[in-house]
Amino acid sequence: APAPAPVPVSGRRAWRVVLVVAVTVVLGAGAGGGFWYVTQGRTAAAHDQVTAARSAYRTTQDPTGYSVEIPRDWTRVQRQGTKAPVISYDSPDGTRRLQIFRVSEHSPAESLDLAEHAPGYGFARQPGYRVLGRTSGPTWAELTYRYDDLDHGARRVIDHRFATADGSLYAIHVSGPESVPPALIRDPLNEAVASFCPTGATGATGAVGANC
Repeated sequence: APAPAPVPVSGRRAWRVVLVVAVTVVLGAGAGGGFWYVTQGRTAAAHDQVTAARSAYRTTQDPTGYSVEIPRDWTRVQRQGTKAPVISYDSPDGTRRLQIFRVSEHSPAESLDLAEHAPGYGFARQPGYRVLGRTSGPTWAELTYRYDDLDHGARRVIDHRFATADGSLYAIHVSGPESVPPALIRDPLNEAVASFCPTGATGATGAVGANC
């Protein structure tokens, strides 16, 4: 049987079809462009934040016995921990914190394991706790995790414990909102670990403080 003949479209109706299609294409392109603009804007803003953080560091000689590089304008606070002073550096907006303190266990791995699992105060007991990464080397151990803070919401934490050139053990603990670019949390830790130098250290291969 022959195929049915196409239904004729009047001139006015044809123009309506063309107009609808044209408007749809324009709106679609606009929405896509808007999405690209917003996405690119957020990416650029995050990149600018990270770049600014990386370029704004200063070296401080801490009275508790070491020099270290920390972000400029972060505020130092000292309090007495259970076994040693705990030095905190807080970002100007109060959302990120870097802490440095001495530990007394036999190795960085042992110290970190105790901090994670100790009854009553271990990291693993915090609400929403989840390990994001775990790594170690001959003279250091590091744990990255997240948890839900009752006052500040979801937080990302990196706890790095290491042996210095003189054989002392320290922890550098950095935290910040889970919503910020990870580099804004990681970079202050990397800079602090790379620059950390106990007072009077002579340097030793494979340990923090080798370039003091």
